[in-house]
Amino acid sequence: MTAQGEDLPDNPWPALWALVIGFFMILVDVSIVSIATPALMESFDTGIEPVLWVTSAYLLAYAVPLLITGRFGDRYGPKRLYLIGLATFTLASLACGLAPGIEWLIAARVVQGLGASMMTPQTMAVITRTFPPERRGSAMALWGAVGGVAFLVGPLLGGLLLDSLGWEWIFFINVPIGAIGLVAALRLVPRLEVHAHSMDWLGVALSAVGLFLVIFGLQEGEQHDWGAIGPVTIPVLIGVGLLVLVGFVVWQARGPREPLIPLRIFRDRNFSLANLAITTMGLSITAMMFPLLIWLQTVRGYSPTEAALVIAPQAIASILLARRVGHLVDRIHPRVLPTFGLGGFAVTLFVLSRLMTPDSPMWLVVVVVTFIGVTGACIWGPLATTANRNLPIHLAGAGAGVYNTTRQVGSVIGSAAIAALMSARISAHLGPQAAEQFAGGGPEGGASGTSQLPAPVAEALSAGLADAMLLPAAMLVIGALAAVPLERMTHAGRPVAAGRRSAARDGSPA
Repeated sequence: MTAQGEDLPDNPWPALWALVIGFFMILVDVSIVSIATPALMESFDTGIEPVLWVTSAYLLAYAVPLLITGRFGDRYGPKRLYLIGLATFTLASLACGLAPGIEWLIAARVVQGLGASMMTPQTMAVITRTFPPERRGSAMALWGAVGGVAFLVGPLLGGLLLDSLGWEWIFFINVPIGAIGLVAALRLVPRLEVHAHSMDWLGVALSAVGLFLVIFGLQEGEQHDWGAIGPVTIPVLIGVGLLVLVGFVVWQARGPREPLIPLRIFRDRNFSLANLAITTMGLSITAMMFPLLIWLQTVRGYSPTEAALVIAPQAIASILLARRVGHLVDRIHPRVLPTFGLGGFAVTLFVLSRLMTPDSPMWLVVVVVTFIGVTGACIWGPLATTANRNLPIHLAGAGAGVYNTTRQVGSVIGSAAIAALMSARISAHLGPQAAEQFAGGGPEGGASGTSQLPAPVAEALSAGLADAMLLPAAMLVIGALAAVPLERMTHAGRPVAAGRRSAARDGSPA
């Protein structure tokens, strides 16, 4: 149901395609820079730690404000926030490409992340408010497919640009795309009715500080061996952040007249379970990339572009399935697709881990990798649809902010956890010195090639990386279990008994 007084288009698809341009671009930038680390180290004549901050700064500035920008979209209008965010992101991309030094590049990436944080919640909010309930599944399937493909297209696009034009173009390419996205959004995205929310500024401060401390601690933990960073240790930093977030939740429950996050949205079972499931997905899709790319480049001797091409079929599969999955979302029980997708993804990663040997057939690896796209198509869009379908329209921005924050926090946890696990497993198979050499640099390290590695080293390194792949597989099992209790909903927002076929169409309460 749309808010009263909104002048919505008869066909909302053009608006969605306009939003998809910017959404795809900002998610590609999460992963595209990782493959450029060696080039950035050489260009700026610096070590790996400052260059890693090129990615960390972006993720930090992207993830921390999502709760706030989602609420701002409710208050000031999702189209306005999206356009400001896209303009900020595009100009910051130009500044990144022109950066004369690593400090300039890191600062520009912070601005890029802030622009991305303004855009992401608005895409979900516009879908929720412009598509009728019976067509929302198809729209969210496209949105989810874009999100899933972007995470894995980044390394491929980055490799191609690096090999042909240089590292600057992984940023310059955003400028014409951003300009096209701005024109398209201006013309096609409707102006939606704003809701006169009073802003909970104490909640804004508590959420920002708490998320910053937790995410910063997780990002920096492995690099500092989970020890001291300045005057405090990483565990203390994360602990303080968690305490601040507890204070934020208490304040939301008892303090403001209109909280930043109305906690009643978590009473909706589908919203809460979908957030748990997407957290495991964000963690897993980020975590599985590190050992897989290291194995392809270091053990199998692939170049960055060749390694990225190995994982390209999953993106094609996800795109091809997006429309069909979207039609299914509106027709079958909400638990079916996410449970199949998350469980199937877990099995896929387990099988892939068994194939990560120095001499496994690459055609079989490519076939298995393709199933990442097949299962991912059943996860991204269906979970996003289920999470927000039953929320009131005036809480669309808040719900989108929470959903995207949990996904991003999951990604950060996945990055930190897989780095620690790879180091431990490689150390177990090869010794601590080898672990530092191979895991410390991440997947950006140059490819050595099997011919340059003694056979016992290649075998042991493969075994350590394969062990690490079991972490995202295990987390996906948890996500699949979280999807099992999802409920079918009627227009009135009442759950329909599991297994009962209802003629009622899914909808959201007024």
